[in-house]
Amino acid sequence: MMINSAMLRLARQRKGFQQGEAAERLGVAQATLSRAENGLIEPADEMLDRAAKVYDVPRTFFVQPDPVYGAPVSVHPMWRRKADVTVRDMDRIVAELNIRLMHIRRLLDAAEIDEGFGIPRLDIEDYGGDAERIAGIVRAHWKVPSGPIRNLTTLVEQAGCIVVHSSLGGSTVSGVTFSVPGVPPLIVLNEEQPADRLRFTLAHELGHLVMHRFPTPTMEDEANVFAGALLMPAADIKPYFVGRKIDFALLAALKPEWKVAMQSLLMRARSLGVVSANQERYLWQQFSMRRMRLREPPELDFPPEKPSTVRSLIRLHMDSLGYGLEELAALLHMHAHELPAFHGLAPPNGGKGGPHLRVVR
Repeated sequence: MMINSAMLRLARQRKGFQQGEAAERLGVAQATLSRAENGLIEPADEMLDRAAKVYDVPRTFFVQPDPVYGAPVSVHPMWRRKADVTVRDMDRIVAELNIRLMHIRRLLDAAEIDEGFGIPRLDIEDYGGDAERIAGIVRAHWKVPSGPIRNLTTLVEQAGCIVVHSSLGGSTVSGVTFSVPGVPPLIVLNEEQPADRLRFTLAHELGHLVMHRFPTPTMEDEANVFAGALLMPAADIKPYFVGRKIDFALLAALKPEWKVAMQSLLMRARSLGVVSANQERYLWQQFSMRRMRLREPPELDFPPEKPSTVRSLIRLHMDSLGYGLEELAALLHMHAHELPAFHGLAPPNGGKGGPHLRVVR
């Protein structure tokens, strides 16, 4: 079969190899590898055999005909703020996203996802930049009851979006959103975050999916406003603040109920104008002094929400269609030894709570 040169590059980038380093491992000149990755020459069988071994993929990986997409809006290099996210990090993340999309595309050949109410697309420019208003529209569209959202991951998955947890190549990127034609939108969250940050990151990435078609300088701030309003609507959260002293005790008491970080609660109180500047400044100083900026007290932790769509698709193939692990790995062009960890096949909740799936006959 014809080699897809884009897959040769994708396999390299997923391993985090620069082109010169990969060429040395493959025993070829960098110019040769460059030409092969750009489709200017057909790589020799010997080179492909070495590439399969070095990149830890089956030989069939290189013949997949799928298109390969560049960086999504949510981590687009044009507006990326994190200086510690390197080009190598970006390459690994984008490669992983493409591979996950290819897997989802193949799994959905035999199954359908009921999208429920679906994910509305509301261009923020049409709403005067009012991300809080858009968050309210999304809650109304999904018919979310007032108060805290019990399980945001389930809600997002039931609307037809696929959520995945990953190490994201060990990078500091907290989450990414990938939306391409013909496949349900995909949100990948960095699994190294505590549960409260996972929920806020999911809400933030959902904001990108709902509001942003193109990268802009203000999109991160808009997604943060959206996330705060989605998780803590003004009319619902404000009564918890009004007439009460906003201190560590109150923030700690509200955290398990609203399932957001104490710092998110403080920022929401500021946005609603219910905390004085002096008290807010004091609390931020306390967060820093107690070294709680990145990790809040573990006794306030709650279990992380677990995605279920991809696991359910895989279980459907294995249980309803009779696929063994080796057959499933062959379908997805991945080694069987890597598949369970890549997709987290251990069921987190018995497969309950996610979207409705059915086999396509």
